[in-house]
Amino acid sequence: MIKLFTTVPRPASLAIVATALGLTALTALTAPAASADTLKVGMSGGYYPFTYVEQDELKGFEVDLMNAIGDITGDDVSFITASFSGLAGMLDSRRIDTIANQITITPEREEKYVFSEPYVYDGAQVVTREGNDAINGVEDLKGKTVAVNLGSNYEQLLEELPYADEINIKTYESNVEQDVALGRADAFVMDRVSASQVIKDKPLPLQLAGQPFSQIENAYPFRDDEAGRALRDRVNDALDTLRDSGKLAEISEKWFGSDITQR
Repeated sequence: MIKLFTTVPRPASLAIVATALGLTALTALTAPAASADTLKVGMSGGYYPFTYVEQDELKGFEVDLMNAIGDITGDDVSFITASFSGLAGMLDSRRIDTIANQITITPEREEKYVFSEPYVYDGAQVVTREGNDAINGVEDLKGKTVAVNLGSNYEQLLEELPYADEINIKTYESNVEQDVALGRADAFVMDRVSASQVIKDKPLPLQLAGQPFSQIENAYPFRDDEAGRALRDRVNDALDTLRDSGKLAEISEKWFGSDITQR
């Protein structure tokens, strides 16, 4: 199976394989199976620990899981990185086949896409700078500046709060955690699993503020056409195999020390 890592520039011996939103993707190639299809998977490469770049290599839970799915389906997996806010447009324009970036199933998204079965169960979490005792949960965000990733469902969750007009929502392409740590925003919202890992692994003065305020289920979106539904079904079969074999839980344990793939 081809494992295609679209990261920052690598040595000249690597082949150029994809371009997403002006970013050139470089990768080393291994010999593909003659009959294999290429599954083009979009991701940001900037959502630790699900998808991130370390020493010019694309890593993370999403990368390992999608490679495991490709091993079962026989597809060659091509990872194409781009800004998170542009991934849906790339899916719509057929530049990618799906998105592996913790995409939460929402009614609005279900009107446009068909989703795989959920493979991560999580919750929306408020995070603040360490020592900020004025914010102990989502109810304390009134009058505060709150950072979210552009195009994420967390902006929508905040806008649905009854006091949303009292919250200054600030959108970012990336680095929401750094701006909160620096005091440029009062809090940020992301999934609890990612927030916990950032606090654990990154040298940033951050803390969880209260409990998750919304339960979320994350899955792979596909175009709602015959080919997209067929691909969705093939991925679902692979997820079932990985779940039954224990491999899905094993990948989760590797990255999080717990199984986040079960309800």
